Amino acid sequence: MTTFTFLRIVNCSLLVETCLLTDSALITGDGMVRLFSLLIMFFLSNVAHATEKVLILGDSLSAGYNMSAEQAWPNLLPEALNTYGKNVEVINASISGDTTGNGLSRLPELLKTHSPDWVLIELGANDGLRGFPHKVISSNLSRMIQLSKASDAKVALMQIRVPPNYGKRYTDAFVELYPTLAEHHQVPLLPFFLEQVIVKPEWMMPDGLHPMPEAQPWIAQFVAKTFYKHL
Repeated sequence: MTTFTFLRIVNCSLLVETCLLTDSALITGDGMVRLFSLLIMFFLSNVAHATEKVLILGDSLSAGYNMSAEQAWPNLLPEALNTYGKNVEVINASISGDTTGNGLSRLPELLKTHSPDWVLIELGANDGLRGFPHKVISSNLSRMIQLSKASDAKVALMQIRVPPNYGKRYTDAFVELYPTLAEHHQVPLLPFFLEQVIVKPEWMMPDGLHPMPEAQPWIAQFVAKTFYKHL
């Protein structure tokens, strides 16, 4: 009688199982069949675990302003990423009107509740529209990145741009916050989708600030084609 040790998968966990097989069983192939079966189960378990949980922390641009949550681009992102062979579950924690300060105050509980693999931060537009100090915006974003990493989540930061309401100096410094933070914290910087949408009037709501439902599928694809490279 020969003793062999195999890996057994129970409830997506690996356990060690000791099996007693005769030499004749191995010769007839019964042992090999069992081994291959276990390897297939292990492979399928790994495939199941390939699904990553993405928490999107944003404002009205991601919350689905004046549309159903199902129409908003975060809800369409899993399908868009699937075209690149990436499986994700999205938790859209975006709230219209949120600033970086609002996002920072909500993030700890969100991390505790959802334990995401990724946190995608799309915040800062409302800060910029209200003329908040750059140091405050940068500090809030930096803290969100740090908190996310501390919870073992990876972070993607989305570039944000604002109209030049407060002059070129303020606007230029605001825009530069994002690549500076991304480089400092070594996180990917995703391009701002609104720049591509706003040039198509039929895709924008009458307020000139928010994309229509018709633009949401394109936005999901736009985000996916950059984001998938980091998953």
